[in-house]
Formats: sequence, structure tokens, C-alpha cells
Amino acid sequence: MSKVVITGGSRGLGFAMVETLARAGHEVIAIARTESAELATLRAAHRSTVHFQAWDLSNIVSLAGLAKVLRETHGAIYGLVNNAGIGTAGVLSTLADSKIEELVHLNVTSPITLTKYLVRPMMTQRAGRIVNVSSIVASTGYVGLSAYGATKAALIGFTHSLARELGSLGITVNAVAPGFVATEMTHGLDPGQLEQIARRSALKRMATAQDVANTVEFLMSDKAANITGTVLTVDAGNTA
Repeated sequence: MSKVVITGGSRGLGFAMVETLARAGHEVIAIARTESAELATLRAAHRSTVHFQAWDLSNIVSLAGLAKVLRETHGAIYGLVNNAGIGTAGVLSTLADSKIEELVHLNVTSPITLTKYLVRPMMTQRAGRIVNVSSIVASTGYVGLSAYGATKAALIGFTHSLARELGSLGITVNAVAPGFVATEMTHGLDPGQLEQIARRSALKRMATAQDVANTVEFLMSDKAANITGTVLTVDAGNTA
């Protein structure tokens, strides 16, 4: 049973990934500041396959310690899903400097640093899977999301180059770019905006958290053994 770490796994997209990968036969370790009620319920039903590790991922200097705790508690980690992030919106000209710094800190520096420490055992094992959760905003842009979009574009660049670095060791590195999905990050959009997003999509609907989780499950599976350095868009054809 392969062990997969999912950051931001207590709610939204992350929780859907935890639930889906556990049902697919993986042993999953969800990381977040606090455990949600839904994750606690899932853990109670899957005590041997779903775990929770409380950690503040914004504390960059502590991430080496997190990697050590994960190794000592769970053994060899096969997969990492860098899902945790924040979606602070705001027109750049009025966005506070502290908010820009916070976005880069948690959405870029944190996942890159955590990957650095968790990938080392994968390199020794010569096997592993890394999935970075980006966004369609990285390539399409969206008003009020320029700083956020920049952080998600950074993860795509990270994905391409890291795939080159690790490919000879049998480790795949891919990104998933969800469209607008009904999670906490889209609660700020009014019904009219959500309807417009669905209407302009090729499938005339919005993608769901489950759609994104299914894509991550595929990338973690043997069926995706020869897929690396790519970005899979999950947006119901919004960018088609």
C-alpha cells in the first residue's frame, strides 16, 4: 500500500483527494493546521488508511522537521500532493504588500521546500509521484487574481523542471490545473459569476472537487507511469 501525503487535506479539494485516494487503496496522510469535522469522520471510518498530521505549512523553517516526523511515523512516502494554498484576491495596485508576501510564501516557497525534503527518500527508492495543484488562472488570467495567478504559474514552472531533474530516478512530477470549482476559494463569486463560468464552458457546467481528485488519483496510479512534466486541466472545457 503506497503512502501519499496531501497538504491542505482537511477540506475542499484536499479533502476530496484524501477520500478518493484512500478508497483507491492508498494510505493517506492529510496535513493541515487543524482537522475538520469531515476529516475526523473519515479517519474514524478508515483508521488504518487515513491519518492526520497537524502542521503550519507557512512555517518554512519547520518543514524539514515535518518531513522527519512523517518518515518516523509512517515510513517511506511514495507520493506528495502539494495542494495547500490560499486564494487571496485583489487588484494588484491596491493589494497590500503583506498579502502578496503571504501568497508567495504559502503557495510557492512552502510547497517547493516541502518537496525538497520529501523527495530525498523517493530518490533513494527510485520511485515516487509528485502532483502540484496549480490553477487555470496561471495561463488564462483573471481580474483581481494577478498575484495569485503568478504563484500558480510558478508551480507549473517548478513542475516542468523538477520532472527533468527526477525523471531518470523513476519519479514523476505533474501538475493539475483546476478551473473554478465550488470550494471555499470560490465563495466570493456571486451566483451570476458562477453561472457565467458554467455557461462559457464547453460542457456547460463547472468542474467539481471530485473531478480534480479523480485526476490526482490517476496521476498516482500505475496507469500514469509514463506521464511526467505535464499539466492536466480540469475545468469542464472552460479554457477549450
